[in-house]
Amino acid sequence: MNNHFYYYNKSDRKSLITLLVLIVSAFTIIYLAGGDEADTNKTQTGVHKSSNHKSYNYASYTPKKVERFVFDPNTADSTQLLRLGLQPWQVKNIYKYRAAGGIYREPLDFAKVYGLTVKQYRELEPYIRISSDYLPASTLVKGRENFSQNVTKDSATYQRPIKIKETEHIVLNTADTTSLVTIPGIGPYYARKIVQYGNRLGGYVSVDQLDEIEDFPTEAKKYLVINNPAPKKLNVNQLSLNELKRHPYINFYRAKAITDYRRLHGAIKSLNDLRLNKDFTPDIIKRLTPYVAY
Repeated sequence: MNNHFYYYNKSDRKSLITLLVLIVSAFTIIYLAGGDEADTNKTQTGVHKSSNHKSYNYASYTPKKVERFVFDPNTADSTQLLRLGLQPWQVKNIYKYRAAGGIYREPLDFAKVYGLTVKQYRELEPYIRISSDYLPASTLVKGRENFSQNVTKDSATYQRPIKIKETEHIVLNTADTTSLVTIPGIGPYYARKIVQYGNRLGGYVSVDQLDEIEDFPTEAKKYLVINNPAPKKLNVNQLSLNELKRHPYINFYRAKAITDYRRLHGAIKSLNDLRLNKDFTPDIIKRLTPYVAY
């Protein structure tokens, strides 16, 4: 074979040698790259195992039954925070925040806890109590510039609404936010939602209408009653499509069905006139009846 090699001319021999060198080099690079990849895989595997080992504490944590009780996020310990349904890593972040000098001055500050969902905050908000010790010192002299008088200790203390007892009730169709926040389980957020939705409806005619508010705490309904409802009426024979669809029970398609009926058949005498329309089911007609006039 060596003898045959010399039968090639000089340029061919050089090309053949160059090709052999390239092939050897390619195999060498592939071998070395494979070794590095294996080392990398080993390292990654080691890190993965280490990561699994480090997260084992969290994986082994068994969530307990969520409880609800009054707490101050500035002083609550880890046991209390875990009982409220917070995750261990969230509790750790709260401790870091407090250790760095962070202070929760109002309930809404607690919403900044990393990973806390809107639903969780809404459920916890009624139970948050911020001690007056953590309020800004400026509250001690608030109003002095305007009224030229000292602010008493009682007026400077942050007051939480006193909750009503189970035997007490509030009239839903006339209640304002001030009275609604006295209901157990209802904070400022849901108090505003109740009033806003009542205004959109034109007034409540049933306590069960509160279930139409997203994530509403149903246990609060037992503290509410309806007394002499007088909802605002919608004249379905006079209002335009855009005016009709503003009501929570009338979407675009129902508003269009009403205006189309008026155009084709004249004035509507009863919602039952629309019962053949697929958008006016018996349930919708029943819900709308207190709010329409002809």
